[in-house]
Amino acid sequence: MNTLLLIISLSTDNTAGRMRAWRAIKASGAAVLRDGVYLLPEQLACLTAFQAVQADVQRCGGTAYLLKIAALDEAMDLPALFRRDGDYAVLLQAIQAERQGVAAGLPPDILKKTAKLRKEFTQLAAIDFFPNAAQQQVGAALAELDSAIRRLVAPDEPQPTDAVLAPLRCADYQNRLWATRCRPWADRLACAWLIRRFIDPQARFVWLETPSACPPEALGFDFDGAAFTHVGSYVSFEVLLIRFQLETAALKRLAALVHYLDVGGVQVAEASGVESVLKGLSATFNDDGQLLAAASGVFDGLLAAFAMATEE
Repeated sequence: MNTLLLIISLSTDNTAGRMRAWRAIKASGAAVLRDGVYLLPEQLACLTAFQAVQADVQRCGGTAYLLKIAALDEAMDLPALFRRDGDYAVLLQAIQAERQGVAAGLPPDILKKTAKLRKEFTQLAAIDFFPNAAQQQVGAALAELDSAIRRLVAPDEPQPTDAVLAPLRCADYQNRLWATRCRPWADRLACAWLIRRFIDPQARFVWLETPSACPPEALGFDFDGAAFTHVGSYVSFEVLLIRFQLETAALKRLAALVHYLDVGGVQVAEASGVESVLKGLSATFNDDGQLLAAASGVFDGLLAAFAMATEE
């Protein structure tokens, strides 16, 4: 692996400058070879981070040299220099403590604490240049904590399955009765819109008080035991896209938005605005059919905008 070497020297009298440089270097995930000598893999983000430190040190009257090294001595254990196992262990302990609290109920501020833990994991993973089992273990523990919280906050929300996403033909799913839970939110609204817009134009919908009330002839979606529900990391909308082979660029972009609104993950630029609109519509319409009709206009507009952006 090619590497970047940063060598800096700054007067001990410049406490503020030295502290600023140290914090920036630590945040970059650089390995410390010795005092004033730091190492990072040759990546764009790493180069940018080192260049910022170099410029700041020079502005403070210090010296800073940034070198690119084609290859290091094979005797040097490069992964060991960047090992984050200790940081992961601390984070894992914090996640497990919150998980124990969830097992006893729903502790106050648990959503805020979990968001903080998720942010810490994301930041740590970003500077984990040689990921190993420690990252996988902490990621799995965090996913388990998220799942446990979702089960408490929204017990009717579907739990992911491991089903195979076999392709289906829209022609085999025409003039059908479809069923999902009442008072639909982003994923269920988007699924119903997708079904009527691309899969079954004559679709009829029934809104269930409980999943157990699903008529035997209906095709259920977005609840445990439904024909179409969460699979692995995919929400129900994504499952429908994949199974009915509807993955255009615009629909995939819409799917990323629905995914974020339903279960979180990578934030989408339009999420905040769309969330506000859907909340407003939900408060306006007590009838789920009317809510779907209004929300469908939102999804139509988003799809058109995403399609135009794709063509540019």
